[in-house]
Amino acid sequence: MNLYEYMGKDVFRKHGIPVPDGYVVEQESDIRPFQKPVVIKSQILLGGRGKSGGIKFAKSEQELKDGVKQLLGSKIRDLAVTKVLVEEMLDIKKEMYVSIALDRTSKSPILICSAEGGVEIESVDHDKIFTRIIDPLLGYSQFIGRDAVNFMKLDPEIGKQFISILAKLYEIFNQEDCELVEINPLMIVGNGKLVAADSKMVIDSDSLFRHREFEVIDPEKTPLELEANSKGYSFIELDGNIGVIANGAGLTMATLDALTLHKGKPRNFLDLGGTDNSETVAASFEFIMKAKPKSILVNIFGGITKCDTVANGIAMAKTRFDIRQPIVVRLSGIRDEEGRKILKDAGIDSFPSMMEAVERVVKITGGN
Repeated sequence: MNLYEYMGKDVFRKHGIPVPDGYVVEQESDIRPFQKPVVIKSQILLGGRGKSGGIKFAKSEQELKDGVKQLLGSKIRDLAVTKVLVEEMLDIKKEMYVSIALDRTSKSPILICSAEGGVEIESVDHDKIFTRIIDPLLGYSQFIGRDAVNFMKLDPEIGKQFISILAKLYEIFNQEDCELVEINPLMIVGNGKLVAADSKMVIDSDSLFRHREFEVIDPEKTPLELEANSKGYSFIELDGNIGVIANGAGLTMATLDALTLHKGKPRNFLDLGGTDNSETVAASFEFIMKAKPKSILVNIFGGITKCDTVANGIAMAKTRFDIRQPIVVRLSGIRDEEGRKILKDAGIDSFPSMMEAVERVVKITGGN
């Protein structure tokens, strides 16, 4: 889960990383009296806001009001701006980059930093980027920070602050269950202090039960996706007409590919996961039906999930939701013969082969 900039800065502040003075505005009445020049920053889960007009500068009270009014309710790359962050304008002397991310190759945190900040790290020359894998058993040590400071050629006072910030970033990475914590830019300001001018934090979604304080509604998700996700289903809406249910993300994606190969148009992606519960299967059809497909394809490979369990769930769903659309099922694996008999008795077509099921549902659905 991605956090908004203001949420990340609240975490930084809690852990002792310096951030600019600022406040969040959700409506014009939230604007505080103007005291000094400020930056008005749209709070959206996208990078490159400045290039898209999502950041304004104000040197007077009228400019502040105008900037907030222009941004609130506007759209940046199809995302609505519902909040802005108003922050003091900093006296910038230098911009740097620093992040700790989960490196999936080494299965360890990786520190990345550069004296070239304020731009995407991918655009910085490789020889100007310091990287260091952090042993998760040993954790961050100051000698790693000293190596980074020497690489970046920072003066002693700035280097001392930088090493302190690295330790706090690693603390945040661990305590907040992060996949990424990034400051870009980390600024040296006029008084010689380091300030985190931006924040990017990505929290491991599987850890959210430990972080109830973070409530972020993904603006890119549809209301139906959010509803399905809240019930524990991986569900994505598409623009076709064939509802899709499968078990396992890989099999679900393969099902979408197979449908597309045969000129079928998927209406959704719904991954049942490894459930072996008929009620879970039946309940998933609520979201399929709300998506209003012309037909439904269920693709199940029975391992942990037993085919007769799934068949019972599909038969339950047909009755519960009064499904009139054709349902085509591929069942293969543990107890598949028993499962196909249950489906036959319920008047539902089933096949042992995925391609047979795909071809059948595409033929039934037609081209509309």
